[in-house]
Amino acid sequence: MAAERNHKKEYAARKEYLKAYRKRTQSKNTSRKRASRKIKCGKGKEVDHKDNNPNNNNRNNLRCISRKKNRQKGARKTNANR
Repeated sequence: MAAERNHKKEYAARKEYLKAYRKRTQSKNTSRKRASRKIKCGKGKEVDHKDNNPNNNNRNNLRCISRKKNRQKGARKTNANR
């Protein structure tokens, strides 16, 4: 028979992982928010960084594209590395 799961231990480990992840991605998220304030996109659209660098918020590097296209762009980049 399998041993019982320790849910408290699993929850604590997940909490620590998320805390570290948020700390790691804080600067990127801040830059993305700054870009979205700079360019107002309509409903269903997002700010896209043409050079894939979220810290580069130059006006000529930003554009509004649909959420679907923005997600596909990231998937192509990820799948190309596999």
